[in-house]
Amino acid sequence: MIPTNHMHREIHHWHSPRLNKNMEVAVYGHYGFALLLFPTAAADYLEYERFHVINSISHFINSGWVKVFSINSINNESWLNNRMHPRDKAIRHQQFNAYVTEEVIPFIHMKCGGRVQTITAGASFGALHSANLLFRRPDLIDGCIAMSGAYDLKDYTDGYWDEDVYFNSPIDYLKNLNDDGTLAHLRAKKHIHFVGGQGAYEKPSSAIELGHILTSKGIPHTIDLWGQDVNHDWLWWRKMLPHYLGTRF
Repeated sequence: MIPTNHMHREIHHWHSPRLNKNMEVAVYGHYGFALLLFPTAAADYLEYERFHVINSISHFINSGWVKVFSINSINNESWLNNRMHPRDKAIRHQQFNAYVTEEVIPFIHMKCGGRVQTITAGASFGALHSANLLFRRPDLIDGCIAMSGAYDLKDYTDGYWDEDVYFNSPIDYLKNLNDDGTLAHLRAKKHIHFVGGQGAYEKPSSAIELGHILTSKGIPHTIDLWGQDVNHDWLWWRKMLPHYLGTRF
């Protein structure tokens, strides 16, 4: 399904040495700040196109306001794969982090002609990835729009716990974040946005808990909980993302 309105669209792929597999990236638009999209659950790099989220933000893409980079997930090779030992899941998750920071981010800089404002975004499991990357690497990421997320990785680990789980679970490691350099980066951000509903399959308590931690650390952010009719569903993510692009950027 190709987006409407004659949107510029490219598909790139390369063999990732960190993941030892071919990984695709869909790129939409010519100019603007970079929006890095993480898929939900076990989905792929075209998920936001298939579910019409790309169309919902087409005005911002076609006008040169934003350039979108939608990447593949490996969640079905890590936390969502019940045949793997939890330690192997954690290792694979860390390999994915390295793929994003060492391969995707340089690719974004190359496609944008240098370091540009880079905002992560995603829904559901993608929200956790988008927030986690920002908090782990605020030197590379300038903000996030995290939709309908749970920000405790332990929600996905079936009781398994190790250092790699800890350092990828924002609700855990942010409580103990005392590094002055990292905190200074995060306190300077203007775009740390958590938005979600209060309806079926949503977990607003996770965003609220995360917000309390960020407040305690002096990190500016938005916690925006929509109504009790707002469910964990694409209908709402197609509204949330354009709303934030249109009102906050």
